[in-house]
Amino acid sequence: MASLTTDDGVRLEYTEHGDPSGRPVVLLAGFKAAGTSWLYQVEPLAKAGYRVLVVDLRGHGAAERPASGVDMARRGADVREVLDGLDLHDVVLVGGSMGGNTIWSYLGQTGAARVSAVAIVDQTPKMLNTSEWPLGFYGYDASNVDTYFAESIPDTGKGTPIAKRGMRLVRLLRAMKGAERELTPGELTLLADHAKADWRPVIAGTDVPVLFVAGAESEFWPSAHAATSAALAPHGRFVVIPNDGHAANIEQPKAFNTALLGFLAEVAPPRG
Repeated sequence: MASLTTDDGVRLEYTEHGDPSGRPVVLLAGFKAAGTSWLYQVEPLAKAGYRVLVVDLRGHGAAERPASGVDMARRGADVREVLDGLDLHDVVLVGGSMGGNTIWSYLGQTGAARVSAVAIVDQTPKMLNTSEWPLGFYGYDASNVDTYFAESIPDTGKGTPIAKRGMRLVRLLRAMKGAERELTPGELTLLADHAKADWRPVIAGTDVPVLFVAGAESEFWPSAHAATSAALAPHGRFVVIPNDGHAANIEQPKAFNTALLGFLAEVAPPRG
């Protein structure tokens, strides 16, 4: 594991895999998850010829956890610190859950000069449901905008119950081993900031290929967010994976890897 220090003195951690001269693929985990949540993607991407960088942003995994906390703007800035600090070009950014909207935060601040393609894993770009956007987090709307995530991530009652997911659950437990369930005040503040954001304008202004992946049985939002988001992007496409929940890359890794590698082979093939 290697580290780099951000402009405000916070240590981020990352691991590298695959061909050092290959096209970089940067994997960004979701809320509370460590980079190890990409357990089932690292080897297939490396075998395909990519340089795979699994990043722990501040507050994640082995990275530093500053008392000041973090918001979505800072998460996007941390992605910039990684790409600039390692001098990465023609990068594929892959983000799971909040890691997906972290990519939009980065692109909204910095643009796509260093980026060749993006993949978003089961993350709606607008979590707040409205009459013109019914694809947000189940049950979250104007009536509870300031209270819905005040203490926890609510149980929506959607998707396959966790105890009935069979091998999907086994994969989840393996990939998320060591993840802490309790939410700190700083994490709740981040969650609230994340929940109120609307990244659709950034999607519409992102002129690189984007793949939106949805789990057909996501417990957080309707899978139709993927198709609708893809329609916003100048070069968007989508896939919905059957029998799959929110952690789409973990629960159904074979189907997810097939979709991701097929997309990359077309729009961002390995170098050489």
